[in-house]
Amino acid sequence: MEGTGLIWIGAILLILIVGLFNSIKVVQEYERGVVFRLGRLVGAKGPGLFFIIPVLDRVVKIDLRVVTLEIPTQEVITKDNVSVRVNAVLYFRVYDPAKAVINVTDFIRATLQIAQTTLRSVLGQSELDELLSLRDKINEILQRIIDKQTEPWGIKVSTVEVKDVELPQSMQRAMARQAEAEREKRAKIIHAEGELQASTSLAQAAHVMGTESQSMQLRYLQTLTEIAAEKNSTIIFPLPIDLLSTLMGGFGGNGQRESQRTTNGSATNVKTESKTKLPENVANPILREQEQAKAIPFVDRMESAISGWPGTANSVGDTVLEPEATSPSATDATAINQSLGKKKR
Repeated sequence: MEGTGLIWIGAILLILIVGLFNSIKVVQEYERGVVFRLGRLVGAKGPGLFFIIPVLDRVVKIDLRVVTLEIPTQEVITKDNVSVRVNAVLYFRVYDPAKAVINVTDFIRATLQIAQTTLRSVLGQSELDELLSLRDKINEILQRIIDKQTEPWGIKVSTVEVKDVELPQSMQRAMARQAEAEREKRAKIIHAEGELQASTSLAQAAHVMGTESQSMQLRYLQTLTEIAAEKNSTIIFPLPIDLLSTLMGGFGGNGQRESQRTTNGSATNVKTESKTKLPENVANPILREQEQAKAIPFVDRMESAISGWPGTANSVGDTVLEPEATSPSATDATAINQSLGKKKR
């Protein structure tokens, strides 16, 4: 009987020792222990040492540190119908361990799924330019939406960052051409502004030089100094402006004299020609006949010549036209001979 009693005492002591070890729980500073007693929530314990009732209590440890969750690459069509591939990263932590255990089965997987759907939704409502330039605004919108949806799970989303945006090759080439055109536009504008400022400065310098007569000569000397500083074989002889104006004036006087000589010579020729002209009473019939011959068309002259032949009928009537006895040319020739004979006498 005594042996049997000792065995029972030893078994009871062993059970008490094992139960004591099982009732002692230790959690780290960054952890919390959610205690369930007979299936009912008792609360979160920790950090440090605490006791539970063996067999009746169950402890679930929850890590309170920030979790880095990488969102896989998502195919997204933006608001302006551009297909892009986007991935992101999400930072969150558990601020209420009881809610993270009771309200959701796997809070990490649930947060990942809600982050993927929110990323597709928000980027689908944004244009490509906003996605590339307003990255901070999009990150803020993502963080606010995901945090609101995960709040019942006891999760606090601190940051959402869009990591990479992959564009199609055609879109990359189009954006490169656009950027190149924009750079050329800025370069031309800057060049035009520089030309405007330079022209304004040159106009002011010319005005200042025009007021001072010696400033141009000083400019000549400065130019000679700049040219002499380089290794070249160019020789420049500066001439005063007064000397150049004198030479130009001399050339101008010679030109005027030449023009006067030409004018005088033409006047003399006119006088000589007027002296050698025929008398008016002799030259007028000849000139009159020549002018009349020029005024009559060639066809009319031929018809008149043919109609003047003997035995030729006129087109109006069938009468025969006889040629005149004397012609104007014979009379004119006689008058010319008479005038020449008078000059000889």
